[in-house]
Amino acid sequence: MSRALIEDIFNDSEEAQEITFPATDQDLLILTEKFLGFEIPSKVFLQAISIAAYDSASAFRYVDNYLAILKNKNKRKHKKLLVFKPATNFENN
Repeated sequence: MSRALIEDIFNDSEEAQEITFPATDQDLLILTEKFLGFEIPSKVFLQAISIAAYDSASAFRYVDNYLAILKNKNKRKHKKLLVFKPATNFENN
């Protein structure tokens, strides 16, 4: 019984290492295409490429998270603009 507990401790899934693969040229092209249509700092793009050199999956998560945050900021900005839009039919007395 104690042997089973020891094996379970050493085979803990939290300590298991994931196998990572660097991005291929095709992956880098897809990462670049994800940024199209957005204004991003060059620092963010270079960071994504740097991550992709070691771990393709992490680079895609980084890009997706950054773009999600960027889209949420734009939505909030547009909502504020619509709320403070002046009335066009306002007459001065």
